[in-house]
Amino acid sequence: MSSAVFRTALITALAPLIWGSTYIVTSELLPPDRPFTAALLRALPAGLLLVLYSRQLPARPHWGRLLILAALNIGCFQALLFVAAYRLPGGLAAVVGAIQPLLLMGLLWTLEGQRPAQLAIGASLLGIAGMAALLLSPDASWDALGIAAAFLGMACMALGTYLTRRWQTNLALLPFTGWQLLLGGLMLLPPALLADPPLPALSLGQGLAYAYLSLFGALLAYVLWFRGIARLSPVAVSSLSLLSPVIAVLIGWALLDERITGVALLGLLTVLGSILLVQWAANAPVPAAQCALD
Repeated sequence: MSSAVFRTALITALAPLIWGSTYIVTSELLPPDRPFTAALLRALPAGLLLVLYSRQLPARPHWGRLLILAALNIGCFQALLFVAAYRLPGGLAAVVGAIQPLLLMGLLWTLEGQRPAQLAIGASLLGIAGMAALLLSPDASWDALGIAAAFLGMACMALGTYLTRRWQTNLALLPFTGWQLLLGGLMLLPPALLADPPLPALSLGQGLAYAYLSLFGALLAYVLWFRGIARLSPVAVSSLSLLSPVIAVLIGWALLDERITGVALLGLLTVLGSILLVQWAANAPVPAAQCALD
């Protein structure tokens, strides 16, 4: 792996590191029981800001692609993510989410004939095992609908990552990200209005929390994420998503005095080792001409 690819992987890793702070912001600062509203207010304002700033419209033939990408990467993924989060323990949802690199390998093998490297498969399985050791409790409840939502959410994100890399549009990185966030945010509007109670009057802290989730958790993080997809192997990018639950655990340990047992610490180190191995196995320098979002 070249130094340029390594730097790009480090920059892309900032996105799941930011997403890892979502749990503590949501649980400690936001009004409770409004998951779709939180997803809506994270995506829609960020999309509006990027679209207004970039002032670039998609070409007419690309609108269909953008709608599909917005649904997969933002709308459907966020909705399924919150359904899983409310029906499953967080650890079990994260373990199901850890299969995403394997799903992407399967897509690349099935659709493009790219047989995955054995090291990448082994490292991804190691990541699932590490995530289970880090987060899974023996008495976790296996809710069938929650498991299905978590799996479908990861499938949406895997397919969205694959198609984001595969499909080219006339848009540069910022408007490409902005239109996905805007369209995906609009898709989240109906469940936010129908399923969540109305927002109460917000305190200053709650308003700042929503602003953080939008400006950092959506605008900055998704720009970095889509930039990484354009430059790195899709499998390598998807493996970086395992950093989100890892950083959530570390934030809980540092700020909420949550314990990390010996088994959990071993799981944490195993997940980090898995991510490094997948980067090594899957990343390869990509010619500039193949980068759709450069």
